[in-house]
Amino acid sequence: MAISSGADLAQRGIAPDCVQTIELVRDVLARVGDKWTLLTITALASGPLRFTALHQQVAGISQRMLGQTLRALTRDGLVTRTAYPEMPPRVEYALTPLGRSLGQAVEGLVGWVRGHQGDILRNRHDFDRAGPEASG
Repeated sequence: MAISSGADLAQRGIAPDCVQTIELVRDVLARVGDKWTLLTITALASGPLRFTALHQQVAGISQRMLGQTLRALTRDGLVTRTAYPEMPPRVEYALTPLGRSLGQAVEGLVGWVRGHQGDILRNRHDFDRAGPEASG
């Protein structure tokens, strides 16, 4: 089922505040669904980190992608960037209270997966064993 665009919703008479909410939900789900976002938030859950330390903790992410992820998280108010006037310059990234609350929500999802992993793996195995005809 496709979710209509904001323009489509507006044309169908959906209230502008509802259109805005739907678009924001779509944007936030896309951000949270991104693996780099989740890994970055998880890495920052233990406390502030400098870029290099964060890059080391988020295995497989390029410096460019980490920079983009941090900018997006900062824009959404989930992460703060603090530059200290020292030589050499020092910049730290930390979760905001909003970012910590997202981390708690993600922990709930991870807990759900852990609690149901046997069922999920069994269902995948059964589906894969059934062959191509099972997928419709």
